[in-house]
Amino acid sequence: MRDELASIIRTEVRDPRVTLVSVNDVKVSKDLSYADVYVSAYDKDSAEDQAELLEVLNGAAGFMRTLLAKRHSMRTTPKPRFHYDALVVEGPRLDSLIEKALQSDRSHALNDSSVDATDGSAPDA
Repeated sequence: MRDELASIIRTEVRDPRVTLVSVNDVKVSKDLSYADVYVSAYDKDSAEDQAELLEVLNGAAGFMRTLLAKRHSMRTTPKPRFHYDALVVEGPRLDSLIEKALQSDRSHALNDSSVDATDGSAPDA
């Protein structure tokens, strides 16, 4: 379903506001009534752009559902509900924050060990 929706968005949705969209994940409800579709777009940095993208995609959900139903022989076709997935953008930022924290911990550990070695106390003789 993820690949089909990605293909539909790429080839069938003609809205110029829908560009560079990546379908990251799809979670279908147990009763097959809804499919929560998580998307991201590399050219949508602001919250307003992301909200506009979701508005366009959710507005075209019925159209996409019709195309999905034609492509598959499922008994029922879930209605797509689009959500913006910020993890693709936030992931690298979080990785860099974690790396900075680890480097800071390493430098503090090195400074603490060098202070202990040069504290001036003589070993017991």
